[in-house]
Amino acid sequence: MRRRFFSNLYQQLQLLWPIFSAILIVMAGTGVVIGRIEDWRLDEAFYFTFVTGLTIGYGDITPKHLSARVLALVIGFSGIVLTGLVAAVTVQALNETSRDATDDH
Repeated sequence: MRRRFFSNLYQQLQLLWPIFSAILIVMAGTGVVIGRIEDWRLDEAFYFTFVTGLTIGYGDITPKHLSARVLALVIGFSGIVLTGLVAAVTVQALNETSRDATDDH
């Protein structure tokens, strides 16, 4: 059953990989731009992007400039979309696995 799930998950990810990669590129690119605006190191920019994209928001690194704050919204909304897609793909793989198991019996 587990093997079927991961097989179905892999199939779903293959279909949606262009969307996932586009969202990740937008998030990383926006994070780098924010880092340049705020004079952060690259690791700080990616850390901020990761924390903001997952909507964790520790608040230890925050943008001060208005343009960087607006771009942070792009990261936040992209993270919400990415999280929703991951959840949808996982649910679809579970449904396919359940359907496969029902068809076998």
